[in-house]
Amino acid sequence: MNQTIERRPLFGPASFYKEVLAVALPVMAQQAIQSLVSLIDNFMVAGLGDAKMAGVNVANQVNFVYMVVMMTLSAAGGIYMSQYRGAKDEEGMRQAYRFKAIMTLGVSALYFAVCQVMPASLVTMMTVGNAAQAEIVAHGASYLRLVSWTFLPMALSQSIGSAFREIGRPNAPLVISVAATAINTFFNWALIYGHLGAPALEIRGAAIATIIARVVELTTFIAYARSVKAPFFVPLSGLLRARWPLFREILGKSSLMLLSETSWVVSETVTTALYNGRGGAEVVAGMSAGWAIANIFFLVFTGIHVSTGVVVGGLLGADKLDEAKVKARWIMSGSVIGGTVVALLQVASIAAVPLVFMNLTPQATKVTAGLLFVIAAYLPLWSLLNAQFAVSRAGGDTMMGVAVDVGVTYALFIPGAFALALLTPIGPVAMYGIVKLTDIVKWYVARRWLRKERWLRNLAAPTDGAAGTAAADAAG
Repeated sequence: MNQTIERRPLFGPASFYKEVLAVALPVMAQQAIQSLVSLIDNFMVAGLGDAKMAGVNVANQVNFVYMVVMMTLSAAGGIYMSQYRGAKDEEGMRQAYRFKAIMTLGVSALYFAVCQVMPASLVTMMTVGNAAQAEIVAHGASYLRLVSWTFLPMALSQSIGSAFREIGRPNAPLVISVAATAINTFFNWALIYGHLGAPALEIRGAAIATIIARVVELTTFIAYARSVKAPFFVPLSGLLRARWPLFREILGKSSLMLLSETSWVVSETVTTALYNGRGGAEVVAGMSAGWAIANIFFLVFTGIHVSTGVVVGGLLGADKLDEAKVKARWIMSGSVIGGTVVALLQVASIAAVPLVFMNLTPQATKVTAGLLFVIAAYLPLWSLLNAQFAVSRAGGDTMMGVAVDVGVTYALFIPGAFALALLTPIGPVAMYGIVKLTDIVKWYVARRWLRKERWLRNLAAPTDGAAGTAAADAAG
């Protein structure tokens, strides 16, 4: 069977890629807009000086861990959402949504409590060895405690928005994100520097602007889902009417995804702390500015994941396994081309760094430009890696992520980062570029794993137990 697949062309016809892009482009546009919020925050806060910008960005580095956990839980429900959509099973879609909403709200409530009680401790962990630690921690803790009020509305918005994308309707989340971004930008401008008679709240103003935007975003999502009678949507009062055996099944998948993703995010967080210790506020500010720009180009990864879930997951749910196998191959091949195009655009963006971050010191600007160049070099490889992960997860094979992320991360990536930090004097950008060579090993392991075709499964096929539970729900 594998030999037959190998003889088929690497790339699909143009009509196939048009179908993929019809899903991916609105999702990528939404991701770009969300990343622009971070970039706008960085741009406006940069005018307050390196230390305040560093405080906000270190707080956001801490929040990154929470965001990955929340999005991973949502993505676990999304595996089933896409397959139930392919099977035209609306009750299954509602059950997948219940999982997404319950889990993301639960994690958000827990993290909100932590940020209210110990924000300074969280920021301190990320700035060990930094020459300006005390000042960065003071600003970062103040921002983190206030911005944590966005977590609960953001959780529900994530659940609803991602569900619309997974059923092949990505335009509504795009429009709502545009509106939320415009609101955030306006209130940033008004509240950070005190325009239109508003008080000049500096970094607190940035946090308040984010809160306002997130509340409006959630309100709009709920109103829209109700108005169009979204097939997956369940009001808050009905969230706990879950089919618990299915809930536990999705939770089992999500636990492996969480192990994989938290392994990756913990490694990134630890190494970020190592980078931050290679200087003062200029290193933190420069690296943070670089990531703010790079995140705009990482939109290609979200497009790959969502389009793979819709196309491949939908085919698997419809029990078209052979077609899913061929189109998964086409997506992986196309991802390299997409990653290369995005990498070239990111290289071109380096010229804009002094204009966008004109208030950064020359040292911080140099760090930003160097980081963007290194990231661009890896984008084609990372695009392929994301396509490999997306294919495996479309069929519920979450074990591949554990083998690839956990194995390579703890065997090579983290030891390499510590070795460079402790044994060499090289700067943060060079450290990052060297340790990321371990991603070549990830690609090889994932390639071997996918050939086993453990992902080629229809998760929406009813079992006797599931059918009985569904019948009982209907009778109730």
